[in-house]
Amino acid sequence: MIVFTLVCSNDHAFEAWFPSGDAYDAQARDRVIACPICGDREIRKAPMAPRIARHRGMDAPRDAVPQDDGQRAPSGAADAAVPAPTAAGPALPSGPAAEAWRRLAALCRRVEAVTDDVGPRFAEEARRIHYGEVDARSIRGETSEQEAEALADEGIAFGRLPWIPSDRQ
Repeated sequence: MIVFTLVCSNDHAFEAWFPSGDAYDAQARDRVIACPICGDREIRKAPMAPRIARHRGMDAPRDAVPQDDGQRAPSGAADAAVPAPTAAGPALPSGPAAEAWRRLAALCRRVEAVTDDVGPRFAEEARRIHYGEVDARSIRGETSEQEAEALADEGIAFGRLPWIPSDRQ
């Protein structure tokens, strides 16, 4: 799955998820995508900010999500606004970080809704999908830094997210 920030001809910005970059292109070409605010079907991608690698010292739980756009995401997604974890899990933020936490929690819920959880078998299952051994599907799971590097070396596209467990959302 891949998420794009889209803009209609009336300058309303919104996010939309697609199985791949090609799926977005086809839907945009066929004018299937509609602005949720005004219904306009003249849609374009908004400029996207670069991803910033997360600090290697943060070991908060996270899931990996494959990307179908053919571009490898950097190891670790941008999560500078997420507080450092504690023994009991990440501390709940306050102030300006609360909005970032809320958005990250919403993203985690959306990813859960559209992916199969393969848990610690993520690297194995991503390989099986990549090499055509099983039908392609969107998965999420856990992987170590070493497994993530091996997947990237094999050209298997995926993304890593800082993960907020459901009980912390």
